[in-house]
Amino acid sequence: MSLCVLAGGKTIALAISAFTLSWTHSVEKTEWREHWELTPAGLELAEAAVKGSGAGMEPGPDAVLREGWWVWEPGLAPQQRISLAASGATGRGWTLCHDSGCMEVGAAAGDAVVLEPCTEPSGTP
Repeated sequence: MSLCVLAGGKTIALAISAFTLSWTHSVEKTEWREHWELTPAGLELAEAAVKGSGAGMEPGPDAVLREGWWVWEPGLAPQQRISLAASGATGRGWTLCHDSGCMEVGAAAGDAVVLEPCTEPSGTP
C-alpha cells in the first residue's frame, strides 16, 4: 500500500504501511503524536500519545504514562482520509515520519493537507 499526501496542489505517494503524525498543540504548546497504519479498511489509528494534558487534548480514558507521554489506543474506526488545516498559531506544521524519514507538511497558516491511501488506476487501494 501507499500513502498519498496532497499538499500545495501536489500529490506525493509514499510506499509505506505505517506512519507517525506529530504536532504541537496551538494553545497548550504541548506535543501530540499519533501512529497510523494503512490497511485494506483505510487509515487506522493504532496509538495516540500526548506529552501532557490541557484544553482540548485530554489523554484517552485508558491512557498510561510511559516515558513522559500519556499513551492509549483510541479505538477510532478506520478513516478514508485525514484532513489537516494549519492555524499558523504553532509556528510549524505537522511532522509525518515513516521508516525512510520525516517530512513537514502544512507549515503555513491556511495550508490544507490531505492524507489518504493511494488508489491504483483499477480503483483498488
